[in-house]
Amino acid sequence: MFDQLSEKFANAFKYVQGKSKITEANIEETLSEVKTALLEADVHFKVTKDFINAVKEKALGEKVISGVNPSEQFIKIVHDELAKMMGEENVELNLEGAGLKIVLVVGLNGQGKTTFSGKLARHLKLKKNKEVLLVPCDTFRPAAKAQLQTLAKKIEVECFDSNLAERPEVIVSSALRFAEENNKKVVIIDTAGRLHVDEELMNDLVEVKKAIADRKPQVLMVADAMTGQAAVDVSKTFHEKVGLTGIVLSKMDSDAKGGAALSIRYVTGVPISYISMGEKMEDLELFHPDRMAKRILDMGDVVSLVEKAQDRIDQKDAESMMENFKKGKFTVNDFLKQMEMMSSLGSMASILKMIPGMGGMLRQVGDLSPVEDEMKKMKVVISSMTQAEKNDYRLIKDSRLKRIAKGSGRSEQEVQEFLNKFKQMEGMMQSLSMMMGGGMPKMPARDGFRPQKNPFDAFSGQMGGGKAGDKKNKKGPWGKSYF
Repeated sequence: MFDQLSEKFANAFKYVQGKSKITEANIEETLSEVKTALLEADVHFKVTKDFINAVKEKALGEKVISGVNPSEQFIKIVHDELAKMMGEENVELNLEGAGLKIVLVVGLNGQGKTTFSGKLARHLKLKKNKEVLLVPCDTFRPAAKAQLQTLAKKIEVECFDSNLAERPEVIVSSALRFAEENNKKVVIIDTAGRLHVDEELMNDLVEVKKAIADRKPQVLMVADAMTGQAAVDVSKTFHEKVGLTGIVLSKMDSDAKGGAALSIRYVTGVPISYISMGEKMEDLELFHPDRMAKRILDMGDVVSLVEKAQDRIDQKDAESMMENFKKGKFTVNDFLKQMEMMSSLGSMASILKMIPGMGGMLRQVGDLSPVEDEMKKMKVVISSMTQAEKNDYRLIKDSRLKRIAKGSGRSEQEVQEFLNKFKQMEGMMQSLSMMMGGGMPKMPARDGFRPQKNPFDAFSGQMGGGKAGDKKNKKGPWGKSYF
């Protein structure tokens, strides 16, 4: 997401680095590069033009603050204008006040409406403590009902048994009666996908909206971020027909150029409320324009990372590991839990991009999939261990080692290499726990633990004795080979 755009912004800012002040002459090349970057990212040409003019006006009229690097001040102006372009603040569903809240989910075919409906239901149930009813209202694709029922069962919310032989507005009316009789607070209606140029289908949607207009439904349009500028035109048409209250960008974890995210709010005036990524029900984020601007400019998004960690990481497991860590104890089980926690947050690249400054480093490192592949191999080895062995790897001798190798499909040498590297990591963790517990004076001598070394370096080199360079001779993010 935004990888190409971030890289082009980083290259553009090089023109203002080292300058003593901001002048029209020294930002001209930068603005030219930024303009090109935005157009290549499929940002609407009018949006691009207005953005460049706004940045230029602010930059030239800004007095350089004492003690602040002019280039950093210029980047701050770009950040603020990016956030303003995307809406400045998050606009989520309005759930205030009494009465049943109705959410109409609309959009083109194949944009991810049904999956988003399930994700939204989960979010409202867990985060807002709302009783939710999902309503299948796609009379053209019967499989959509079965899909929504499956998702509803998975997230433990109720799904209305729609009669797809009826007109959509009739289905909705029946569903609302059912919701009120069963004390539901929010009804999410998953409508059929339709082309915005199909007048007949768009009129069907208009009829559904009319049938519930007195209840003031909120209308969310799911737009595929990969469609770029086309998503802006689709949004305009849907907004004119049914009055959108929010937009959801799906497939933002793809190779989306980002043009939709940067253009939709500015052109239509409709806020982007959510980002839907992946197929998992927890893969839903609130859209925060200021945070998104930070991600684009490689300033990271630590707040979103912390929120995601709070949502997905088991607090008891984390506390248990910290207790072990304080005692200088680090088991294979702890290591497995750490890997699982990382996996729950997303890919390694997506996590690192949320840390300030790591985007540029990732562009130098390149593909991190070899690292993740090796972590998967480690998990297979660990899964073949008994609970006792996970808690104390020293129990693993010849017969146990053979059993683990056979069970994991790895060679005995590879299993032994994993144990040797884990032993190194255990030593580093013990030294770290001494430092945290005030044991600084007792730190190992010069040839022992070195604080600047990352604990994951213990796993450099691929399992099986080869070096990371066996594939592409790439270095890992800490200057070591991939494990």
